[in-house]
Amino acid sequence: MFAILDIETTGGSPKTEKITEIAIFFHDGQTVVDEWSTLINPEKSIPYFITGLTGITNEMVADAPRFYEIAKELVERTENHTIVGHNVNFDYSFIKSEFKHLGFNYDRNTLCTIKLSRKILPGHKSYSLGKICKELGIEIRDRHRAAGDALATVKLFELLREKQNGSPDLTLMAEPAGRYKNLNENLVVDDILNLPEECGTYYFFDEKNQLLYIGKSKNIRHRVLSHLGNATSKRALEMKERIHSISYELTGSELIALLKESREIKDQKPIYNRAQKRSSYYWGLYSGRDEYGYTTFKLMKISETPDDPVTCYNNKKEARESLTRMVEKNWLCQKLSGLYQTDGACFHHSIRQCNGACIQGESVSVYNKRAEALLDSLKLDRGNVLIIDNGRSPDERSLVRIEKGMYLGYGYISVNDSYLSIEQMLDSIHPALDNRDIRQILKNWLKKNQVEKMLYY
Repeated sequence: MFAILDIETTGGSPKTEKITEIAIFFHDGQTVVDEWSTLINPEKSIPYFITGLTGITNEMVADAPRFYEIAKELVERTENHTIVGHNVNFDYSFIKSEFKHLGFNYDRNTLCTIKLSRKILPGHKSYSLGKICKELGIEIRDRHRAAGDALATVKLFELLREKQNGSPDLTLMAEPAGRYKNLNENLVVDDILNLPEECGTYYFFDEKNQLLYIGKSKNIRHRVLSHLGNATSKRALEMKERIHSISYELTGSELIALLKESREIKDQKPIYNRAQKRSSYYWGLYSGRDEYGYTTFKLMKISETPDDPVTCYNNKKEARESLTRMVEKNWLCQKLSGLYQTDGACFHHSIRQCNGACIQGESVSVYNKRAEALLDSLKLDRGNVLIIDNGRSPDERSLVRIEKGMYLGYGYISVNDSYLSIEQMLDSIHPALDNRDIRQILKNWLKKNQVEKMLYY
């Protein structure tokens, strides 16, 4: 699908100027199937000479929606579409800039009809929209208005497509030297654009078939394109230039993609995966008992002890803030939780927010009951459970097995089977090793996301 568009602006720089109008014709490769256009209030004055060029005045846009008011619709309408424009980088850079101001990374494939025209129709003196359309007999109505110029681009696009006998590979004629520059010469853009827009893991290899990188995504194609199109750091650019081939595995479930990615990074140690070669989490919460039998808590760097933490955090600040909230919620002692260093009572005791466990003023059993409640809230489900979620196709479901708080692996079942016993479901599980990263992935996922079903057995 193609979104053939044109915009009008208050000036020529996306860094300082704003969009005043946008028009899009949605094309299925054969014909226009929908269209959408709107004036946009740029929230700044339109220069006189721009009004003279486009005919768009400050009065015309005064009651028009601001960009943030049409942003959601623009994202939804252009999802899974290639953005087509005449000098498309101009239009696309303005749209990306508007979204950047909203804190959103707008990312679409692009196709430039200027570049296509030069490739398919060589020999013209000028490839500006006005001149190339005039030479080709394409009428432009409302020149320098978004809808007029976009419709002319549609007609040009269809003519170019006809010259190529309606080639289904027209999108591949966008110059890789633009968005996909510095690719390894053996990496075919055709293969990249044919990657699935589905959930799973993906793998980058160099020319010696050495694994460079493992990633996961809800949309493999989109994520791989972002690697190849938006690399900015020295390390990312270096990896991009070394990618010789790409493979992938569909998982259906994003949770399984996370679990699979974590395990495979540890097992295969790709050159450019740094985070999970070691733990993704650098601080852990550890529990113990003091000399009087009170449950204690302590925050430590994970690298400082071989013991498994109760839960993990990315940094000390996050760990301390989280523990502070839990201590206050469960009415626990700051001193016994490692948040207040003193030989006597903790600060909360002085303001009557601690019952005195820090000075043995509260029953051990009563205090520990509240401490255990905190621990239980951080543990994986202590029973035996199968997490049932999306599969790789509509007639399949994924399974993740947890037994007594330990991750045991994942598998898939067919929903077309009239009856599946628990034993048959368990037989479909491929065993996998449990570790602190895996448990943290499961804890975070179950805390923040809904799954289709939790089956206890």
